Amino acid sequence: MLSPTEKNEGGVHTYTAQWPIYALGWSIRRDKNPRLAIGSFLEDYSNKVELVHFNYDTFNFTTDPRLVFDHPYAPTNLMFFPSEDTGNPDIVATSGDYLRLWEIHEERIELKSLLNGNKFSEFNSAITSFDWAEFDPCRIAASSVDTTCTIWDIEKEAVDTQLVAHDKEVCDISWGGFNIFASVSGDGSVRVFDLRDKEKSTIIYENPVQNCPLLRLEWNKADPRFMAIVGMDSNKVVIMDIRLPTTPLTELNKHKRSVNAVSWSPQIGRQLCSVGDDSMAMIWEVGGTELQAGNGGDVEPEMWYGSTAEINQVRWCHVQMDWIALASSNWLQLLKL
Repeated sequence: MLSPTEKNEGGVHTYTAQWPIYALGWSIRRDKNPRLAIGSFLEDYSNKVELVHFNYDTFNFTTDPRLVFDHPYAPTNLMFFPSEDTGNPDIVATSGDYLRLWEIHEERIELKSLLNGNKFSEFNSAITSFDWAEFDPCRIAASSVDTTCTIWDIEKEAVDTQLVAHDKEVCDISWGGFNIFASVSGDGSVRVFDLRDKEKSTIIYENPVQNCPLLRLEWNKADPRFMAIVGMDSNKVVIMDIRLPTTPLTELNKHKRSVNAVSWSPQIGRQLCSVGDDSMAMIWEVGGTELQAGNGGDVEPEMWYGSTAEINQVRWCHVQMDWIALASSNWLQLLKL
């Protein structure tokens, strides 16, 4: 990868937003121009979500002021409808105080659904994150500060299942397969749930740092043997092989400061990108024999990119797999591998 000032076919391409960016996501529809959604990170009630189009041939970004919408509080996550089928509605989901679905039209974006998992109170606990099931696009799993995980049936706009998942707030959630999901929490544990047996969960990892939350979790959709976990204020990415619970497969520890986000490469799933407060994006080869052999955690990244500011978020593109999106300050940066 190249320095942030260089722009060419193998470089870095930057869109500057009007506000700091945290949440971002790629659309996977093939009947639309390549596009991303970016969410603001402002300490105000009023935040923004904007659609940004990108041309892979000219490397130009284009936007439309009609495709920007107001969002209450900063969105904690956002995802487009996880299907390439053009017969599906064009929807983007966001989380914050509620889980919301927004319908995208040519000249406007409008709220389609506001999903409230707490019908018995005028208040709703904040939604820390969610994961939209690729294998069943009617299902979204959401994590909340009230210790629960909620599975939504978005077609019915109703709760399918709600579980008290942890002893403290649930910080992140990720599907691992049909009926299977995992979550991480302020209680420092990773728990795996099977919706066919809702009374039980399996703790597969606990943070060795006492009283330290686990903040990020991403299950490898292409190779569900592996998941990546990040703790609070940690410069490590813990890689778990779920066939060998409790003991990490390896720890990726080359970041100099806290890791903020991770993203697996889609479809093949052998690579992982991690980003952090050290302004670095690192791409690791995961799942190969070099990890299985054991190496004391001293794994070197395959590639790296240095930004000029802390990198808050990363998302690997599902449609063009040699592109990765980063959120850094008020920049959306696209890396061509």
